[in-house]
Amino acid sequence: MEPIHALSHRLPTAAEHLALAASVGWLDHFDAPTLADSLAGSLHGVVIESSGSVVAMGRVVGDGSHYFYLQDVIVHPAHSDDGLGSRVVSELLDWIRSAAAPRAFVGLFSSPEATDLYSEFGFEEPSDMTGMRLRD
Repeated sequence: MEPIHALSHRLPTAAEHLALAASVGWLDHFDAPTLADSLAGSLHGVVIESSGSVVAMGRVVGDGSHYFYLQDVIVHPAHSDDGLGSRVVSELLDWIRSAAAPRAFVGLFSSPEATDLYSEFGFEEPSDMTGMRLRD
């Protein structure tokens, strides 16, 4: 296995983001022409590199005070057993704790495969609200 380099507190480039999205079959989840602007609107990000390539990433979006959402936590399948998803989430939550107002709302949308990862950090499906989204 290739050595994993230290996590960097930065956003991925659009090309790095799209490469990771392709590795997990999520290219249809993103609009490539607007991705750079989307990333620029993020509050914070982290990447993990191996041999010069980004193999894990995540970012935080929100208002920077009360509402924070973990977004685009992606780990390359070749590194899925390396604990990188946990490392990314842990770093993002540490950053949120340092930036958030008391009693801030921290949320996310999870793929079915990642619910166990997020549960380890205390995320749960709320019983008092329903997640919804606008249809395309």
